Amino acid sequence: MYDIGIVGCGVIGNRLAAAIDAHDRYALAAACDLDADRAASLAAEYGTESTATTTEHTELVSRDGLDAVYVGVPPLAHETVVADALDAGRHVICEKPIAADAEAGARMTALAAESDLATAVNLPFRYTPGFVRLRELVEAGAIGDPRRVELRFRFPQWPREWQEVAWLESREQGGPLREVGTHFLFGVQELFGSVDSVSADVGYAGPDAYENDAVGTFRADGVRGTLDLLCDHAGDEVNAITVVGDDGSLSLTAWHRLVRDRGRESERTLVDERGDTTAALLTEFAAAMDGDAGDLVSFGEATRVQRTLEAVHASDGDRVPLDGGDAGDESAPRTD
Repeated sequence: MYDIGIVGCGVIGNRLAAAIDAHDRYALAAACDLDADRAASLAAEYGTESTATTTEHTELVSRDGLDAVYVGVPPLAHETVVADALDAGRHVICEKPIAADAEAGARMTALAAESDLATAVNLPFRYTPGFVRLRELVEAGAIGDPRRVELRFRFPQWPREWQEVAWLESREQGGPLREVGTHFLFGVQELFGSVDSVSADVGYAGPDAYENDAVGTFRADGVRGTLDLLCDHAGDEVNAITVVGDDGSLSLTAWHRLVRDRGRESERTLVDERGDTTAALLTEFAAAMDGDAGDLVSFGEATRVQRTLEAVHASDGDRVPLDGGDAGDESAPRTD
């Protein structure tokens, strides 16, 4: 049984706490939030009488007997909390995105490489049944040679009603591309390896506010991609990735549903299972702490995604080349 602490007791922190409570390899040992009542509420619901609460993350990471830390604070604080946790000898799961910017992600990647501790970023497409099947079918040539990968996002309201945090409105660390696009650009990376270049035109809701309109193109391993985002409009929320080949297409919609040849007479649903991706992450992370090769999204992989996001924002219509950062051999698509 591993003792784990949670730093950041918001919506995602509570989801992790529920998964920890249901997992037979973990016990919730401590909870930390700047709002003492939120930490106490999470500990009362998912912990035990011995679960500690604090408003100082340094107090949590230095707690005797603690094995691991989940970092669920806003992106600007990721680097500080992760660095302090690693310095205290704790294994670390960090929420996505890796950080508010890629330079911080690169420093975190270096710290992780210098340690012998397990580290991971919570990017659940690694475990989502529909996405895993999508990747397998593309690799197997089920739709022929990939010709296009399309990312489409629609948000009638941003932040969404259930996201009651002001920082998601800021350009500095919020916005739909950082919050949602991270998942789908990671999906592109899983399918085709690192993005080679980006060109995009991005509009914003205000001088320091989130992006509410973006149209762009990118390339990954010779495959051309498109990105299409629109916020604050009438309509339904849409989050989708489609791979078009010369012999069919595959679309992942609603985060989990895999459909072949969407919109055609031959359309059929291949996977309609959400899966328990958080439980899968915790299981793989426990394996890594055991000393085995857990299937985890590395800090380096997540930093490459962040570099792509930054290129989208920096492009201003020009083509921005990307070299994959400090990717090493991880820049290749998965083949397992």
